[in-house]
Amino acid sequence: MSALLTPIADLSDRSIIGDARLTRISRLAFVIAIVALFVACIAAWKQQDAHGFAMIWLQNSIFILTLALGAFFFTLVQHITAAGWAVALRRVAEAQAANLQWIGLLFLVPMFWLVATNREWDGYGHGLALVWPWADLAHLTAHAPAEGALVSAKSAFLNPVFFMIRACIYFAFWALASRWFLTTSRAQDQSGDPELSKRMRYAAAPALILFALTSTFAAFDWIMSLSPAWFSTMFGIYFFAGLCASGFSAIAIACLRLQSIGYLRGVITSEHYQDLGKMIWAFGIVFWAYIAFSQYMLIWYGNLPEETVWFIARQIGDWSVVSVALILGHFILPFLFFVSRWTKRWRTTLFLGALWMLAFAWIDIYWLVMPVVPHDIATFTTYDQLSLAYHSTATGLSNPVNYLVLAGFLALFIASTTARLSRGSVLCRRDPRLQESLGFENI
Repeated sequence: MSALLTPIADLSDRSIIGDARLTRISRLAFVIAIVALFVACIAAWKQQDAHGFAMIWLQNSIFILTLALGAFFFTLVQHITAAGWAVALRRVAEAQAANLQWIGLLFLVPMFWLVATNREWDGYGHGLALVWPWADLAHLTAHAPAEGALVSAKSAFLNPVFFMIRACIYFAFWALASRWFLTTSRAQDQSGDPELSKRMRYAAAPALILFALTSTFAAFDWIMSLSPAWFSTMFGIYFFAGLCASGFSAIAIACLRLQSIGYLRGVITSEHYQDLGKMIWAFGIVFWAYIAFSQYMLIWYGNLPEETVWFIARQIGDWSVVSVALILGHFILPFLFFVSRWTKRWRTTLFLGALWMLAFAWIDIYWLVMPVVPHDIATFTTYDQLSLAYHSTATGLSNPVNYLVLAGFLALFIASTTARLSRGSVLCRRDPRLQESLGFENI
């Protein structure tokens, strides 16, 4: 890019300091969240399906969590590598990651309520068994003896008390760490102290290790244990690839929208968007597909019934359509779309591509959470018999409660992010690497 075409960075207050423009967006998003969630609760009450609503709540909670975790990972990577290019957009990632301070409530409040009431749910068991069948081992064993026997060997890990303790540890780390990085970064806005950059870089190393451990075990706890007899040592890294797809896409969309209303003019350029698009392509598309294929190939080749049933449940009935859609929509089509540098540099195509990836990241979480492994699978002698018996299995994607809860959670995420950005600078304005970022060009 020639010097004549290089945009001049606008570092005036109107361009980099949050103001009433963001406050209005935050308030509107908060109102939308309240209305959407209220209507969702009314619709769910009319449907009289506690299990269905609990699964929808869990699935959308996990999706919103991936947006924040992806932004948190992005922040940590930029610090530990001392990356100069990302300084121009790092504050947006920091603000999105800081949502980890409240997202835990979406999980912990329902979990504690289920444990405290220990209510018996018709067909599911007591308490947490409304969502996680291992929580009532006696009920699981009575309805599926073979599965109950497998799960009983895991009871030291899969029990409500230890489950809740782990959940609190995960969210405590995410909340405290994301808050510390945002607070320290904002302190540098005031002091300009370069030592704060070193402090954040040193802290990013252990934080990344803890991030890897907590995100992996959270995926095991909240998603993999929905089918407690099934296991995959690759599931944590699959979840990581998915949160990169959603988190990085959310950062791109947020930066583009901020610039569309007058912030960060000339600060974030096509050079930055190209690199952000590279990260979406590398982590959220290519790496996701590699891990997804590797997990499927190894499990299918191993041909162990307790492992293959998880994939079989996603290949019968309407779920086969969703599985094919993921292959096309999460890998093949976006791979071809993002492989060109120009689709990553042009703002309209990047916005549409990031929005597409966000939609399929949601579908991916839905595909992980919602299917139910048939308990009578051992009674079928051939795959064709099983497919015929379950050919009418529905996905539940037509249920409007899915989208009402999604709209409510997304609106809360937007409201919280814009509220934080409105209370200070939307740019790491005194980071010692800012000038490097403003002059960044791809080679």
